[in-house]
Amino acid sequence: MDFTLNDEQELLRGGLTRFLATRYDLEKSRTAAKTGAGWQPEIWRAFAEELGILGAALPEENGGIGGGPVEMMLIAEALGHALVIEPYVDTAVVAAGLLRRAGGEIADALLEEIVAGSAIVSLAATEPTSGDFWQDVRTTAVRDGDEWVLSGEKIVSSATPLAGHVLVTARTTGERADTAGISLFLLDIASAPSGVEVHHYRTVDDRRASDIVLDGVRLPATALLGAEGDAWPSLAQARDEGAAAISAEAVGCMRKVLADTVEYCKQRQQFGQPIGSFQVLQHRMVDMYMEVEQAAAAALLATLKLDEDETTRARAVSAAKATVGRAAQFVGQQAVQLHGGMGMTEELAIGHYFKRLTALQFEFGSTDHHITRYGRLTTP
Repeated sequence: MDFTLNDEQELLRGGLTRFLATRYDLEKSRTAAKTGAGWQPEIWRAFAEELGILGAALPEENGGIGGGPVEMMLIAEALGHALVIEPYVDTAVVAAGLLRRAGGEIADALLEEIVAGSAIVSLAATEPTSGDFWQDVRTTAVRDGDEWVLSGEKIVSSATPLAGHVLVTARTTGERADTAGISLFLLDIASAPSGVEVHHYRTVDDRRASDIVLDGVRLPATALLGAEGDAWPSLAQARDEGAAAISAEAVGCMRKVLADTVEYCKQRQQFGQPIGSFQVLQHRMVDMYMEVEQAAAAALLATLKLDEDETTRARAVSAAKATVGRAAQFVGQQAVQLHGGMGMTEELAIGHYFKRLTALQFEFGSTDHHITRYGRLTTP
């Protein structure tokens, strides 16, 4: 299998890497995360207007540049390396994929806004009792004349505090754990519709998320995206795409963490010599390197399998997510230990990367969930 990037992909990676190295300041992004709006709108606009990355993985008919999963992987890895907090995966990968597959005038128009950098769209799919299972949907949607009435609760909806629109999963038919009967609705959260209660908060890795309570929220018939009760196949694909994207993001984070740790060990003196000269610590850094490379290979394989059939795609994604989860835990913990007490401070970047690597282990399905799913998919 040929893993060589073409000229356009090399240009994409090179241009984004240079942009982030010169214009994305970690201290400024942390300030925005902790005391500001939670992101940098000017950076998001530059992603769209100067780099075009928000549509890089989307077809031309949706306003994109005709890329695909490999372009998504390159972007996510570069963003992970720079610890970017802007919601690329939530909006340009997961929400954009759902809108593209749903189709229709409203979805197409919103896709164009995403590509242009003028819209943030998030997904609200998890519920208090659902855990790792998006198909466990208790939120209901009942038809009432020309309207839909939604009732239920969503939790940890990533990027919703920044979003103008939220894609909400709700059950129109079937039992709570059935994959059939799940529908997807577009909620204009910026207009604060009656019956919507939203609680925004900052997560441990300096991202923004929301819990949403829907109490008899009335939406127009046009709020239904795609066919009624048939949203699960698209949701399952979106979840795998999101898992593959954050696996690539984690690889970017780990490459940066490893590089910083090696550099620190070259500079930190103990007993009159750099601690990097101690063989036992060299072995630990080699182990870190091996974990990063295994994770990178698994993330690449998952990316290349995203357009395959559902079983092949799911198996590759779960293998990647499990491999990356193990690597993220090991690399993050080793990096903090090798940095000593400084590794957990706000002053060094390593502590911020460690928090993100910890959170990534649970997004789009935990490590344990994907180990179990991989086992189920590979059992004869």
